[in-house]
Amino acid sequence: MEQQALIATAASNGVNEQIFRIFNDLAGQNTFLDLFLVFLSNWFGYLLLGGLIIFLVFHKDKKQGARDLFVVLAAAIAAYVFSKVIKMLVPNPRPFEVLTEAHVLYTHGGGDSFPSGHATFYMSLAASLFFYHRKLALVYFLGALIIGLARIAVGVHWPFDILSGWILGAIIGASVYYFYRIRFSVRQLPKAEKSLY
Repeated sequence: MEQQALIATAASNGVNEQIFRIFNDLAGQNTFLDLFLVFLSNWFGYLLLGGLIIFLVFHKDKKQGARDLFVVLAAAIAAYVFSKVIKMLVPNPRPFEVLTEAHVLYTHGGGDSFPSGHATFYMSLAASLFFYHRKLALVYFLGALIIGLARIAVGVHWPFDILSGWILGAIIGASVYYFYRIRFSVRQLPKAEKSLY
């Protein structure tokens, strides 16, 4: 059993590294692409978060906007805390600490690769929006995918870190939504809207 576990671990690490190399090979090709990848992996997320806050603050239904903002921010905070706790409990080296030939596009701390905090955070936003802003949730779902893949490309995360973050974020976002319904005795929040509003 122990030998089988070791074989399975080695195989999964091999796949993890192979997928990492596919995306990370995009880095170091030209300056423009590198700058674009850095933007997607870091600054793009701030635009998504800022845009979401503005959208909900200025929602045409002030009460609904305030409620939605509460749910989204609660999910975001929970995602941040959970990812930080797991990072402390499960220390894992980042790709550039293991692969000397990895392309790293900016300085980053090491030893806390799993799970990806960015993937967890932004997927939690998408998941918490899904139940009442379907189209907007799709935008943030795509945003979470783009940010996650970009963080592999810039060399700071393994694919498994990103995948785990996406899954964790989706669970947290959905859980916060349902906790809100139960805690505040809300039978059901409004059905997903066809338009952004």
